[in-house]
Amino acid sequence: MLVDRSDSRPLHQQVAQALRTQILDHDLPPGAPLPSEAELSARFGVARSVVRQAMAALATDGLVIRSQGRPTLVAQPAEYRRLVQRATGLFDQFAGRGQDLRTTVLGLRADEPPPAARAFLRTSESLRLERVRLVDGEVLSYVRTWLPAERVPGLRAEQLTDASLHRLLTDVYGLRPVRGRRQVRAVAADDALAGTLQIGPGDPLLLLEGETTDQHERPLEWFAAWHRADRVVFDIDVTETATETVRMDTPTPTATPAGADLDRARALLDELRRVLG
Repeated sequence: MLVDRSDSRPLHQQVAQALRTQILDHDLPPGAPLPSEAELSARFGVARSVVRQAMAALATDGLVIRSQGRPTLVAQPAEYRRLVQRATGLFDQFAGRGQDLRTTVLGLRADEPPPAARAFLRTSESLRLERVRLVDGEVLSYVRTWLPAERVPGLRAEQLTDASLHRLLTDVYGLRPVRGRRQVRAVAADDALAGTLQIGPGDPLLLLEGETTDQHERPLEWFAAWHRADRVVFDIDVTETATETVRMDTPTPTATPAGADLDRARALLDELRRVLG
């Protein structure tokens, strides 16, 4: 695993990246000791001073724990949990657990929403709110929210700094978020998201998209929130009486013979039985 001396990156960055990959891939699991400086020096073919620089970078990133006279250990990752199926936002969920979630507002302006948001909000006159959420100074998520402009007159960005949007909607506008749909998918960070979330381009993210209605069943918000997959865990409560919806996305139907329709129906039924056990 020698370093590539034709690579333009400094040697210590190459060593740090190789070890970082092993840590994030759990080839070096949390709590495991790293090889000694001498072993790493021989493995990568670099001076021990280069190894020390690499270790310092990993410690700064919170990936390893260094102690005088003791082996360097892989740090336990800090994980923050949110309940996906709750209408309450991240701010209120964290506050309920005594965690100090900070919010930085990147922008609030009138903007035409994307098609999915426009269809739900039933208006093209909306406000686009962009925020970053942090815990202990570490960025956890980037959130983009569209609100129907007519329902939140006079809304200002400074009202949302280190504050809950849902709480403000309830207290100031009398609009209480009650229910909605949520969708989670895994995506890769593009350059813009990587810069905002302080990760590398292509790193995995958990994208939570959702729509929320108020106590009057009227559209209140449509949002997309990108979470760092190495810091945020989505929890889902399951109960015995909960109803599970199984959706099977299929191509747009075309005219087919009756026999083909029957075969397709049987195949879908078999799949449904398999999913439901």
